[in-house]
Amino acid sequence: MDITIHTAVLPHSDPDASLAFYRDSLGFEVRTDVGKGAMRWITVGPPNQPGTSILLAPPAVDPGITDDERRTITEMMAKGTYGWILLATPDLDGTFEKVQASDAEVVQEPTDQPYGIRDCAFRDPAGNLIRIRQLP
Repeated sequence: MDITIHTAVLPHSDPDASLAFYRDSLGFEVRTDVGKGAMRWITVGPPNQPGTSILLAPPAVDPGITDDERRTITEMMAKGTYGWILLATPDLDGTFEKVQASDAEVVQEPTDQPYGIRDCAFRDPAGNLIRIRQLP
């Protein structure tokens, strides 16, 4: 089989704030932006990886989700326990400085982990955990 990762999905609670974070803080390019208001689907991705994207989507819009499930998703997003993604960079310290300067919520400064990697972590405007690891 020849399978690639095309798109990962993260929820947003404020499409404009999420767009600003991924475009301005992380340097991703905007690939698509459809819909209006809170019902926007925005696709972003690294300029050097045109085949890999993150879809920033309104949470819990699936008609098969119950009101209780919607409340649970909203509560988990508010606590920052619903969505997360792992990114990588050859310059962790430089990336950390740039993202930190954007007033993103820092969860963890660059740290050498006992399991052999160096990484840091932020939360995006929707509360999603964004971990960034140093490439070897």
